[in-house]
Amino acid sequence: MPAVSPDKLYYRIGEVAAITSLRPSVLRFWETEFGMLQPRKSRSGQRLYSQENLVLIQDIKRLLYVEKLTIEGARKRLALTRSGLLGGESASATDEEARKLLREIRTELEQLRKIL
Repeated sequence: MPAVSPDKLYYRIGEVAAITSLRPSVLRFWETEFGMLQPRKSRSGQRLYSQENLVLIQDIKRLLYVEKLTIEGARKRLALTRSGLLGGESASATDEEARKLLREIRTELEQLRKIL
C-alpha cells in the first residue's frame, strides 16, 4: 500500500484506490452517495482527491466495513460528526457516546412499551 505524502496536495483516483485498498468504481459510487465527497477535476476530467478527501474516504470505509453501517447510516453519522454534534473527540470516544445514547433511548422505549 503506497504511503500518503504530506506534501502532496492531490491524488489521482488510482493512487487513492491503492492507498485505501478500494476499487476506483467504489470511490466513484461513494461520490454519488456521499455529497460531501467531491474531488476536484483536472482540465482533462481526472478526479483529484485532496488530503481531506482521503480522510473522509477512510472514515466512510470504517463506517461501512468495520462498524457495518448502511450507506444511509454512514451518511447520517458523517453529517452528525461534521455538524459538531459528535465532533471534537476521538473516534472511540464518539462511538462510546453514541452507544450510551442508544442504550438510553432503548431503555426509554422499553419503559414506554410497558406503559402501553
